[in-house]
Amino acid sequence: MLLLSQPMTPSRIDTLLDRYTTFLRVEKNVSAHTLRNYLSDLMQFFAFIEKPTAQAEVHSIVVSQIDHHRIHAYLSMLHRQNKKSSIGRKLASIKSFFRFLLREGELERDPTVLIGTPKKEQPLPTHLPVDDMFRLLETPDNDFPSGVRDRAILEVLYSCGLRVSELVGLNWEDVDANLEVVRAKGKGNKERIVPIGRKALEALALYRQILPDLIAPKRRQAILADGLGATAPVFLNSRGGRLTTRSVARLVGGHARDCGIAVRTSPHALRHTFATHLLDAGADLRAIQELLGHSSLSTTQKYTHINLDHLMRVYDKAHPKA
Repeated sequence: MLLLSQPMTPSRIDTLLDRYTTFLRVEKNVSAHTLRNYLSDLMQFFAFIEKPTAQAEVHSIVVSQIDHHRIHAYLSMLHRQNKKSSIGRKLASIKSFFRFLLREGELERDPTVLIGTPKKEQPLPTHLPVDDMFRLLETPDNDFPSGVRDRAILEVLYSCGLRVSELVGLNWEDVDANLEVVRAKGKGNKERIVPIGRKALEALALYRQILPDLIAPKRRQAILADGLGATAPVFLNSRGGRLTTRSVARLVGGHARDCGIAVRTSPHALRHTFATHLLDAGADLRAIQELLGHSSLSTTQKYTHINLDHLMRVYDKAHPKA
């Protein structure tokens, strides 16, 4: 049991909360929203703690009697009805409060010090079925220069599984149509060579032909004077500048909505779609790891969760004892 640092009358919980509120507002300078969340989490915690004492008020709680067992009991209750992210936030509020009490001399030891924050859930990646992916690729209108560009973007994202930052960072010298590979500059400026399919190369070739028409007339002459050679960016906006990751995300999402795809679709979703379809077709997980540029196989292994039904069918079909 926790003891007060010196003999004294235990402070009322409402008094401690008032002092803690002042601390958060003045010293920590937290926003009104954050402050409201902290206090709400704490009141929920104290309401749970006071339950065993029948009609006792929250204000009668003695914080020195709250040990790690009671905190664990509260967290166990939360696990039955809350996501790990919510539990982590509530625990952070409690930890912050008890650290404040320790600093203020209200406690001799912090009962939360050995309580670990729950690991966050790893959401399964969003991916598109093959039919939806093919429909998305056909959505941009090739009668317009921007449509030709957008179709090339979608084809390259799906063909190569690039991160959106890798896509917008491409220069023409990074695309080798003869060897059918792309040089991608990934995280930490690491480079890797990724195969690119025939359809994507055809889309890039058509895009390069109409590229001058994409640029607004007022900017076209200046951009063409500088040249669109090997060191020039592949994907440009109408002003002749390199396309941004935000612009790519906006156009991918827009085309997905236009073709009736219900799930929110981003460039990262197309990267996941690339990996998922390869795994469905029997590709080796380590090969997919290399193609995606993952430093750890554990990052790639999340795709096995998506394809559990497929893996179960393979198991049932191939295992002699299944």
